[in-house]
Amino acid sequence: MGFRTKHLVYDNVDAIPKNKVGLLLGTGKYAANGNINLFYKYRIDATVKLYKAGKIEYILVSGDNSRKDYDEPSDFKNDLIARGIPANRIFLDYAGFRTLDSVVRAKEIFGQTSITFISQKFHNQRAIYIANHFDIKAVGFNARDVYKSHFREYLARSKASLDLVFNVKPKFLGEKIKIQ
Repeated sequence: MGFRTKHLVYDNVDAIPKNKVGLLLGTGKYAANGNINLFYKYRIDATVKLYKAGKIEYILVSGDNSRKDYDEPSDFKNDLIARGIPANRIFLDYAGFRTLDSVVRAKEIFGQTSITFISQKFHNQRAIYIANHFDIKAVGFNARDVYKSHFREYLARSKASLDLVFNVKPKFLGEKIKIQ
């Protein structure tokens, strides 16, 4: 996946091409120890940087909201607003249970065929790989990473490839939502 996508991920906000929508890929706000999850914090930082540089106009936050007490999209929205992003520029996808769902729903529900993913590099590469399969033109803006090695990512990439081979569908689709 990395060799197919490495030219589509960016660390420099000045170098990344502009897209109407940035898709902020979800993660929990808190780590198991109760502290702020650094993956979350760095994704917020990256999103604010992209928006303030004029590289995205809208933010689509995709994450898990499968339990009453767990709402990744709303956590992100609240923290983005606190950092100066206008609420009317933020759209929420509550059914982004995994990367495949987030990518497919960005196209099928939110009508995006060109998008900027916002996550850590390893995650952006996987999202771009999936997006390419679904004819979505995508780039990724890399949030600061937390670890040097991601063993879990090897498994996630294998699963993503198998999902595409076996034409796995998102858990939910639903009504279309227009991003201004």
